[in-house]
Amino acid sequence: MKSNPASDHVYFNDGFKCSTISISTNLTEPNGSSNSVGSQGSKEFILTEDGKKVKPSVSTLDCTRSWLQDCQRRTFNRKTLHKRLPILGWLPKYNSQDAVGDLVAGITVGLTVIPQALAYAGIAGLPVAYGLYASFVGCFVYIFLGSCKDVPMGPSAIVALLTYQAAQGSWQKSVLLCLLSGIVELLMGLFGLGFLIDFVSGPVSSGFTSAVSLIILTSQIQSVLGITAKGNTFVEIWTQVFHNIEHTRAGDTVLGLTCIVILLLMRSLSSCRIGPADEKECSSFQRAVNKILWIVGTARNAILVVVCCIMGYLLHTEEHGAPFRVVGDIPPGLPSIQLPPTSLTANETSNGVAEGFVEMVHSMGSGLVVIPLISLMENIAICKAFANGKPVDASQELIAIGTANIFNSFVQAFPGTGALSRGAVNNASGVRTPLSNIYSGGLVMIALLFLTPYFYFIPRPTLAAIIISAVVFMIEVKVVKPMWRSKKSDLVPGVGTFVACLVLPLEWGILIGVGLNVIFILYHAARPKLTTELLTTQSGVEYSMITPDRCLIFPSVDYVRNLVNKQSIRQNVPVVIDASHVYGADFTTATVIDSLISDFNQRGQLLFFYNLKPSICSIFEHVSAAQFVVYYQEQQLDELLKERNYVQKRLETA
Repeated sequence: MKSNPASDHVYFNDGFKCSTISISTNLTEPNGSSNSVGSQGSKEFILTEDGKKVKPSVSTLDCTRSWLQDCQRRTFNRKTLHKRLPILGWLPKYNSQDAVGDLVAGITVGLTVIPQALAYAGIAGLPVAYGLYASFVGCFVYIFLGSCKDVPMGPSAIVALLTYQAAQGSWQKSVLLCLLSGIVELLMGLFGLGFLIDFVSGPVSSGFTSAVSLIILTSQIQSVLGITAKGNTFVEIWTQVFHNIEHTRAGDTVLGLTCIVILLLMRSLSSCRIGPADEKECSSFQRAVNKILWIVGTARNAILVVVCCIMGYLLHTEEHGAPFRVVGDIPPGLPSIQLPPTSLTANETSNGVAEGFVEMVHSMGSGLVVIPLISLMENIAICKAFANGKPVDASQELIAIGTANIFNSFVQAFPGTGALSRGAVNNASGVRTPLSNIYSGGLVMIALLFLTPYFYFIPRPTLAAIIISAVVFMIEVKVVKPMWRSKKSDLVPGVGTFVACLVLPLEWGILIGVGLNVIFILYHAARPKLTTELLTTQSGVEYSMITPDRCLIFPSVDYVRNLVNKQSIRQNVPVVIDASHVYGADFTTATVIDSLISDFNQRGQLLFFYNLKPSICSIFEHVSAAQFVVYYQEQQLDELLKERNYVQKRLETA
């Protein structure tokens, strides 16, 4: 009985054992039973009786219909719905304990975000009211779309500084920037581009954060000294500070320095404890005192703002005002809901020239890309810090903060994200779900509705002290020592990013840091490590086994060729290249491999490839099919040597 012709074209080798490629014969015996050898094959080709592969004809309409059905099946299902609306996962399980934890955490964060929002608006070069505008709508949006319970949406110091550099203190541009950056973030999330944050390494992130912290700290020196010092970079701001140092106001300086010292002392209270280390062994009095110390230390910003506001009210006179600069008038009530401005009149620009939408967007420059990336970086830092080993969905976080910023732009807010300092407070307060954002957002709304008249007397040096005492701990000096001990070369992109961000605009600084990282990665790819072993076949023939530790691509293949030639000339025995770790190659690699084979042929030396993956094997065969030899079983090497009369040549030499 005639066998199936397809069986004559089945190719088995040991390389498939270590490969993830699934290949099947799908043979059927004459009696109708299925042959189980192999695994499920591809449907892209049909194997004819003469052994040829023919691609089935499929119409474009059928392909489009199949693709749309597949997209619909992957998009509109229960799993995707729960992934894109995380509230559906935790809301059905919500209980009274969760409600209490979220209430305490939300109120605590609310008391923290109000003074921070007032201060961060100053970093963005905007009136303090805009900080409050950016602190409540995003909180409500994040409840539905946020995947991390510890993220409190609102303004952050780093994003506020980037907003100032992009919008130059124009509230119209800041609000439009909030809308556009939100759209960019949303699109990045929908297209699954959250992985882009992986290209910012730890050293680059540390260098960037440390440089930004110093710039923010420097920008607040002017408020502490009571002078004016404008500039975009660290050097420019300090130049202005020294230029105007003679105009220092004594009242502002004394109050600012005093507030910094008080905040640093109050910060230590949150970690102070009395009684035994185990809380269960503490008395009720000790637990009460520890709780009071923690509350005072955590709500230190709000406490200091209230005290200084009262002091500003008492010291204010109609003739001379207060002995220090105060915030001034804040529009009462909630902001009106309106479309973000898309044009500027001549009176609203610094140069007296009207600007349309295109000119406004052009003036923002790279801020439209940098702000979404940095916002994601801050947000992911909070998620990872308190994830307890759980996976973090960066794309979903992009969707959440992007949607929050889009809604924020309709209430005249500047871009926001999660702030790590408030995230730590949220976690320490016992937050259980993202619903805690409703309480912190509600407190901000109460402040806008009823407390804005009293904010008039808040001293500006106090707000500057709040910022300085917060960002000084963001300077990541502690990472230098372990980085030096583990891998000194990582200091290069870290220090390079730090210096570049101080002397250049921030977007250039982080671009230089990422560029330095890419250079290191490319150098690593271009210089693979090769291990050489002198082995013996089962019949006693010596050969040299050379094993590259990574893929062979165009930057590295010439380097590998030179090393292989150098080692083979020195040993003068057959050479086997173990390709077990080679998972990728390109056309340049194939051409250089062809040259390498020619080098061996000219010397009369044998070259074989072992365990080369079928996909790479096909690339090499198209360039040097006649001379290219690959095998997958160790015992095959003796047969290959015997076919080429290598043993006979050695005997003749002997």
